[in-house]
Amino acid sequence: MSDAPASAQFSAHPAGDTLVQFCGVKKTYDGENLIVKNLDLEIRRGEFLTLLGPSGSGKTTCLMMLAGFEFPTSGEIRLDGQLLNRVPPHKRNIGMVFQNYALFPHMTIAQNVAYPLSVRKMDSATRAAKVKQALEMVQMGKFGDRYPTQLSGGQQQRVALARTLVFDPQLVLMDEPLGALDKQLREHMQLELKALHKRLGVTFVYVTHDQSEALTMSDRVAVFDQGVIQQLAPVEDLYEFPDNQFVASFIGDNNRFKGGVESLSADGRQCQIRLPDGATLSGLNVHQAQVGQQVTACVRPERISLAPGQHHGNQIRASIVGLIYFGDHVRVRCAVKGQDDCFIKLSLSDPSLADLAEGRGVSLHIAPERLRIFL
Repeated sequence: MSDAPASAQFSAHPAGDTLVQFCGVKKTYDGENLIVKNLDLEIRRGEFLTLLGPSGSGKTTCLMMLAGFEFPTSGEIRLDGQLLNRVPPHKRNIGMVFQNYALFPHMTIAQNVAYPLSVRKMDSATRAAKVKQALEMVQMGKFGDRYPTQLSGGQQQRVALARTLVFDPQLVLMDEPLGALDKQLREHMQLELKALHKRLGVTFVYVTHDQSEALTMSDRVAVFDQGVIQQLAPVEDLYEFPDNQFVASFIGDNNRFKGGVESLSADGRQCQIRLPDGATLSGLNVHQAQVGQQVTACVRPERISLAPGQHHGNQIRASIVGLIYFGDHVRVRCAVKGQDDCFIKLSLSDPSLADLAEGRGVSLHIAPERLRIFL
């Protein structure tokens, strides 16, 4: 997509203030099992927010309630201060991009993009100018006379986005719009969407179960599980400082070591745990665990180093189970007594790779500030 400045029709909104509010929102379909539980969420004007989670976690239900295709069982949803609970979708000034694009096969691309303007009774001259502008914005200006079946998946996705943006909505919702694309095209479109959002400044709310997609595009990510937001934070904070085991495991790769709390620092912010093999590890006491409690210590694979003899403390003895080449790094699978196997990521330039082989014993070192300990 072009990096040229957007026209006044697509001018950026000032960021920082709240555009959308979910206040105590619940959703159930049978009166008993809550799909969404007491949701409180504020979406900032101009941000790219991703709702991330596994199937059935409540993220898509939240998007559908915001779009108006579902209504909350209780609680309030507000857009720019206006209560939306019973406002029909076509009166919300919200754009929606679906996974299957939902283009009309009997209409040309230009007619598809013009459809929201026709519904709004816009005059033909203004309609034609806005359609031209929207198609050029997504680099589809030369395709207005074609039909959806004559376009590739990536081109159809661009058209669906142009149709969503053509009426200048306050908010754009996207329900896994890249899910049908192959890996290479999907990754390319992620970068295009991020660049487009930056250029336009329109608020985007994006639903996906793909954590790498969320990390690539988002300003903030809300991680859902069992109808609850487990953590809402910028992507770097989610990855480096997860609030619990679910977030640590769902966002990126993660190693877990189980043990019991042996001692605490004076302020309780750090603790030392003893593993089943007798090794001890110190780390950040995220949930304020107490002495004697069983806990799980979590660390990212790239935060573990192989440096026997260079460190004292926070070491675990392990044996190498396998080496897997990934092009830009090598994954080293290690067996640790009394634990599940763990993985380490080593860059191809790491000198320790030359001496590694299956069956060899190694010492794993973890810096205390990289180890997060959860109940």
